[in-house]
Amino acid sequence: MAVKIRLKRMGAKQRPFYRIIVADSRSPRDGRFIATVGTYNPITVPAEVKIDEEKAFYWLNNGAIPTDTVRSLLSKQGIMKKFADSKKAGK
Repeated sequence: MAVKIRLKRMGAKQRPFYRIIVADSRSPRDGRFIATVGTYNPITVPAEVKIDEEKAFYWLNNGAIPTDTVRSLLSKQGIMKKFADSKKAGK
């Protein structure tokens, strides 16, 4: 089972709000998911991103693959750098 960290769209028309979730890659965008990792609100200025680092690290360590957008959000929060450093230290 390929697991991805991706966005789930919430909110009303023209007012998007996203949850950062962990889901099977075969499930639909707003369908079944395994866990919620954080939220992303692009409407606010600047965009508001809240990510639970522990959950993100857990899923990245267990092979979850972030989508391009989520990878960008994780990088801006510094989580991808910490993850890469922890993998280097483990070798």
